[in-house]
Amino acid sequence: MFLFSLTYTAPLAKVDALLAEHRAWLQAQHGAGKFLAWGRKVPREGGVIFALAADRAEAEALAASDPFVTGGVAQTEVIEFDPAFVAPGLEALKG
Repeated sequence: MFLFSLTYTAPLAKVDALLAEHRAWLQAQHGAGKFLAWGRKVPREGGVIFALAADRAEAEALAASDPFVTGGVAQTEVIEFDPAFVAPGLEALKG
């Protein structure tokens, strides 16, 4: 499992201009079985995505395809995570 930690690199007005495209990308990746959860950081300086990928190369390619990244308004740190424990109902997080 991977965590994508997005950090905005542009003013929120520029981020918001790409928001619809970013949300469509999130939904498409969820439909493909790649994204389990996502949301904004508080305060609103970026976001976090819980992602499934076969390996780091796939995860990094997926993160790089985010419209926020391709649009130049965010950068993403890809963090590999191996859950040792998950609460009941969250078994999908174990991959």
